[in-house]
Amino acid sequence: MSGLLLAFSWLTVLPLRGPDSVDRVAGGRAIRYAPVTGAALGVLAAGLLWLLVSAGLIPALGGLLTVGALALATRGMHIDGLSDTVDGLGCYGPPERAKAVMHSGGAGPFGVCALLICLGTQALAFGSLAVAGQFGAVAVAVATGRVAVVFACRRGVPASATEGFGALVAETQSWWTAFAWTVPLLAAAAWCGPDWWHGIIVVAVTLALSALLVAHCVRRFAGVNGDVLGAAIEITVAAAAVGFLL
Repeated sequence: MSGLLLAFSWLTVLPLRGPDSVDRVAGGRAIRYAPVTGAALGVLAAGLLWLLVSAGLIPALGGLLTVGALALATRGMHIDGLSDTVDGLGCYGPPERAKAVMHSGGAGPFGVCALLICLGTQALAFGSLAVAGQFGAVAVAVATGRVAVVFACRRGVPASATEGFGALVAETQSWWTAFAWTVPLLAAAAWCGPDWWHGIIVVAVTLALSALLVAHCVRRFAGVNGDVLGAAIEITVAAAAVGFLL
């Protein structure tokens, strides 16, 4: 239960209290329960989108407000990580230089562009899914982003620094844990497409693309950190939502 509470405390705005001291053991337990927070946020997003569209808002606006609600529900941490990660990827120099750009505190042109494209894609995709009545696909897309985090924290993916969020959670998850969360995710996705196989393919391909993104970040930053995990979440959600529309 301490891992579940810490997962919600870390990854949502809910005022829940985790353990008094957080070490790698506690961090690993929290990441293990990250998909639970994704499922909760996904249900919240799908329900809110349904209410907004049912109230008469145009789907695009409903999707945009839903994306904004998710940002509020997660304290904006993931979108901040997306901006910082893309800024770091967009600079020249060794990993130390890239990490310095990531931690500079500001949003550069690459980061701003990434936010506009990624969040705009999520909003428009959510709106289009609402038009098609595929609210379940919205929930699955949000949950997929959190399963991607479990894969990103698997063994063999080192932290980029000895301190910080990445140092607490990197290499704390086994392949079995990642696959254990993938199975129910694929089962849920099978109900969200025009055919049962469509949703399964979307989730599988999206998780694979997320793993490639994380691998590229590991090469560029000499490991993963909290920003990379946030970027993986947001990009995975956007890719999954688009995939359900294809």
